[in-house]
Amino acid sequence: MVKLPLKLKAKLLERKEESFIRNLTAPLDLVDFTSNDYLGFARDKTIFSKAFQLLKKMGAASNGATGSRLLSGNHKLYTELEENLAKFHEVSSALVFSSGYDANIGFFSSIPQRGDFVFYDELIHASIRDGIKMGNAKSYKFKHNNLEDLRSKCKIKRSQSINESQIYVVTESVFSMDGDSPDLKRFSEFCIQNGFNLVVDEAHAIGVFGEMGKGKVDELGLQNELFARIITFGKALGCHGAAILGSSELKHYLVNFARSFIYTTALPPHSIATIIVAYNHLGSSKGADARQRLVKNIVYFKDMVHMNGLNPLFIPSHSAIQCCILPGNHLVKSIAKKMQDTGFDVRPIFSPTVPKGKERLRFCLHSFNTKKEIKKCLEILSHNLRSNG
Repeated sequence: MVKLPLKLKAKLLERKEESFIRNLTAPLDLVDFTSNDYLGFARDKTIFSKAFQLLKKMGAASNGATGSRLLSGNHKLYTELEENLAKFHEVSSALVFSSGYDANIGFFSSIPQRGDFVFYDELIHASIRDGIKMGNAKSYKFKHNNLEDLRSKCKIKRSQSINESQIYVVTESVFSMDGDSPDLKRFSEFCIQNGFNLVVDEAHAIGVFGEMGKGKVDELGLQNELFARIITFGKALGCHGAAILGSSELKHYLVNFARSFIYTTALPPHSIATIIVAYNHLGSSKGADARQRLVKNIVYFKDMVHMNGLNPLFIPSHSAIQCCILPGNHLVKSIAKKMQDTGFDVRPIFSPTVPKGKERLRFCLHSFNTKKEIKKCLEILSHNLRSNG
């Protein structure tokens, strides 16, 4: 085999010295505090069985999509799913992509045009940043969840722009690494007052917030005030794929210009069937029970954080994502290893994934976690931190 170039070897060595080297490992058979399976849908046997039954009923028992959606891959389950998504989320249309990454790079590389401006939260997801970089619009970050900083930057930049410029404001309803949320109502009001286009990524809110798990946007009644919403199915829905929600015109444009949609093999029928069944499950009494258990676990986790005197280390969050700040890659790696050695799958988040000095343990809570597991996990964390000095 051809050897790796020296400059690439040097980059790997640098990562290793910073304790930030990534390796693929087999899933750990530990108490789950790391997966995005917030409602336990990924492990739900009923969803698995009903998806198979739906495939048989629709005569769609195929192993693969066989092509992109614009060629041979747009099987009939797609129509049912997209119609269901539009109705469930109270929008004109939905367009399904093969992954959340595909949806974000497809949207942000094709929608903002040359001469437009994109203002994004400084902690926005990497896939959105990548999409923006691929496009031709000018982009500027604003301080995390800080509307006043956004306001000042929009004022300066728009005064320099031509009248035809569009301004896109991008945030998340629940941030993936902090678990916190912006004041979406105020952001929406600001955008409406100024004629800006608000785009919200709801990846970590779907299934967790709002009536029947419709998300933060629905919870706040902002469905008709956004330019677009990005939702994903790989978190609380326990499946795979994503969708962009918005107007019918937006969908038509993306079908024609979003390269990650046009040139990607479609999801296989089984994936689409699983998403359909998972959404049905989400709106059922079993889905409601799972959400209720998750909410109770979030409250209990926060109570146990307080009881163990850990509040100063945790980022305030009411979501399923709870983060304990432990500065330094070496420290957070060491504490995570100790947690795993005692049976709890808690993962470290290193810089530069998060800012230097903001390294953390990221706890993902689930409907299936028990109070005993939560209590024991935080007691072990507290003990390890005291032992570490």
